[in-house]
Amino acid sequence: MKLSRRETLFALAGLGLAGKAQPGFAAPASLGAIAAEQGLLFGTSIASDTLADPAQAALYRREARIFTVDYAMKFGFLRPTADSFQPGEADAILAFARASAIPVRGHTLAWNESRPDWLMALSTAEMRAALDRHIDETVGYFAGQLHSWDVVNEPFWPGHRLPGHFRDGPWLDAFGEDYVTRAFKRTAAADPAARLVLNEAMTEAWTEDGALIRKSLLGLVDRLQHDGARLDAVGLQGHLLPQKPHDDAAFADFVAELATRKIDIYITELDVDDTVFPDDIGARDAAVAEHYRQFLTAVLAVPAVKMVITWQLADSASWYDHAAREADPDATRLPRPLPFDAHFAPKPAHGAMSAAFTARRPA
Repeated sequence: MKLSRRETLFALAGLGLAGKAQPGFAAPASLGAIAAEQGLLFGTSIASDTLADPAQAALYRREARIFTVDYAMKFGFLRPTADSFQPGEADAILAFARASAIPVRGHTLAWNESRPDWLMALSTAEMRAALDRHIDETVGYFAGQLHSWDVVNEPFWPGHRLPGHFRDGPWLDAFGEDYVTRAFKRTAAADPAARLVLNEAMTEAWTEDGALIRKSLLGLVDRLQHDGARLDAVGLQGHLLPQKPHDDAAFADFVAELATRKIDIYITELDVDDTVFPDDIGARDAAVAEHYRQFLTAVLAVPAVKMVITWQLADSASWYDHAAREADPDATRLPRPLPFDAHFAPKPAHGAMSAAFTARRPA
C-alpha cells in the first residue's frame, strides 16, 4: 500500500524520525517532562498544518503531554454549510496524537464567535435545533477519544453591553443565558468520560473589562453548579498583554477563589504579546521570558492549577505571526510570543517556563 505524503509525514513524526536536531545541538529537557515532575500537565494547541512539517511535528510530539485542537473542531470549521460535517482535519490530529500516546482536548462546542452565515440566517427555533444537533453529533462522533471538551468558550464580553456582560451571538440569541447550562448537560450525556471545561479570556487583565469578566465568571460557575451541570475545570486562557494593566499576584488570588468551587484550573491558551517590547530580539526575548516567569510563578502557587497549555509552541505557528504577515507580507519585525522560535529552537521563554515549573511543588 502506497502512503500519501501526509500519511508518510505523520508516520515519521510519530516514530520520532522527523526533524532531527542539527549536529552539536543538545535539546533541553522537554517542557512536558519538566512539568510532569511537579504534577503538572503541559501541552500546546495543534493544527493539521503542524503535521505537514516533520520538524514541527517532532517538536510538538517531544514537548507536549497534551494537545488542544486549534481550530479544526470549531463549529464553523466542522459545519461550513448546514448539511455538512467535516471532521477530517480533527481526525488527522487525533491519529497523530494516538500514535504518540498524547491525549487531546476538544475546542470548542459553543462559542458565539463561530457563526457561519448559514447559521445566522436561521430562525430562533432552527438555531436551537442546530446547537443541540451539533453537540449531540459532534461529541458523539469523538466520544471516547478526548481528554476534555471546552464546552463553552468565552461566554462574556462586556463590550457588547448586554445584561450579565454576556457575549452576543447565535447561542445567546437562541436560548438566552441558559445556553451555557444546556451545552454542559448535553455534552455530559453524549460523552460521560470527557472532562467538561468552561473556557474564558481576559481574566488576567487588570482592567475594568477584566474585573467584570472575573466577577461574571465566578457567578456563572456558581450557577452551573447550582443547576446540577457537571463542571470539571475552568480554563483561563492567558493571552498575556503586557501593554495592559496586570497584577499577577492579584490574579493568583482570583484563581485561588475560583478553586474554592472544588474544580480544577487549566491555563489553556498561554502566550505573550511582545508588541510593546524592544525591536532588538535579545532584549525582546528576555522581556517575554520574564513575563512568562512572573505569571507562571504566581499562578502555579495555586494547587488547583493542573495544566498549562501554550497556544502553539513555535513563533511561526502563532496567531500573532499569522496576523502580522496578513497585515504586511513584507513585515520584518515578526512577533516572538512563544517558547520556540521559527526554526524550532528554544528561546529564553523556554528556560523561564522550565524554572517556573521546577519551582512549583507537587500537590
